[in-house]
Amino acid sequence: MLYQLSYIPRIDQRRIVRVLGFEPRTSALSELRSSQLSYTRASQINSATPGGTPRPIRGSWNYKKDGMAVNCPAEFGRIPSTAGRIIRLVHTLDPRLRAIMSDAKPLRSPGARFREAYSKEILALPGVFCPLVARMAEGIGFRAVYLSGGALSAGHGVPDIGLLTSNDFAAAAVAIASATSLPLLCDADTGFGEALNVERTVRQFEQAGAAGLHLEDQQMPKRCGHLSGKSLVDAHDMAAKIRAAVAAKRDPDFVIVARTDARGVTGYDDAVRRARIYLEAGADVIFPEALEDSEEFANFARDVPAPLMANMTEFGKGPLLDTASLAALGYRIALFPLTAFRTAMKAAHQTLAELHALGTQKPSLSRMMTRAELYDLLGYSGYETRDRSYFGGKSESP
Repeated sequence: MLYQLSYIPRIDQRRIVRVLGFEPRTSALSELRSSQLSYTRASQINSATPGGTPRPIRGSWNYKKDGMAVNCPAEFGRIPSTAGRIIRLVHTLDPRLRAIMSDAKPLRSPGARFREAYSKEILALPGVFCPLVARMAEGIGFRAVYLSGGALSAGHGVPDIGLLTSNDFAAAAVAIASATSLPLLCDADTGFGEALNVERTVRQFEQAGAAGLHLEDQQMPKRCGHLSGKSLVDAHDMAAKIRAAVAAKRDPDFVIVARTDARGVTGYDDAVRRARIYLEAGADVIFPEALEDSEEFANFARDVPAPLMANMTEFGKGPLLDTASLAALGYRIALFPLTAFRTAMKAAHQTLAELHALGTQKPSLSRMMTRAELYDLLGYSGYETRDRSYFGGKSESP
């Protein structure tokens, strides 16, 4: 029996539970909160052999609880089918440690969990513009989250015209994926280059912990999908990017979404034609951008029988349909890329305007998240508890 643990030097207890394969709120969490689990590696990680078989390097897991110490042999290596460095705990784990893992569930990749989420019923996919909002979405009950290129660009103070790099997107994906156990779908613009660049992009996002990404068929410089003035690459050039993305992914469940902007450029029929070409190239989901009314949404679902994602962005060209209506039309994912971002920006503007005019924030207090609410979302008490256990000191709330 194998358990997997991401190689992270100072790992907090909740993440230990998540990467071991436990669901985050299982009874084993309380056991691990009162324990210490550390890893001692023997030497640096070797490269995989040409066939993909890892060269094992010995190390050990050290588990301490209630005065009991357990030393467990382990081996690790670079495993091509997973993102980043992976630890493989072998089945020779000490029975006392294995007992704590008795209610563990098999670990599934982010891609596998994302596929399951949109396969069961329509998936409401909110854009999250920072890690804390991702954690908030998880607490509310969403089943997946989305990193919007529009929100990321705006947060950097620039328009969504392809000014940010793949490194900017990957860094944001790492931060968000680290803050939530929900699968994360990422906007990858045009793939940040041609087919060979797309290979690197897919590997970056997969290593960042994303569940999947979407690529669009615009030419650079790209524009927001609901603005005029867009131009498209040849459909077969886009298909080459999709084939490169499929070939590059290490996790077979990593989701490749193909977005076509053809509706606003060359018309509805070309959008359908392109979608079929992209599916043949290996896309898992089709994202028809800027359909203009509910009839077009219905017709597209009829003409392209595949998993479909609908963009419910505000102030765009299309209608704002609810998830029930989209499900009835045949869509699997309802995307709300900038809803929280736009609301937050409006609230920030209102608050700053009042502060500037009145010289006090008092009228805004009722609209604020309280200190207690913020600390609860951050898990502040858990940090204090661990700090005391590590150093024996007293932590004071700021």
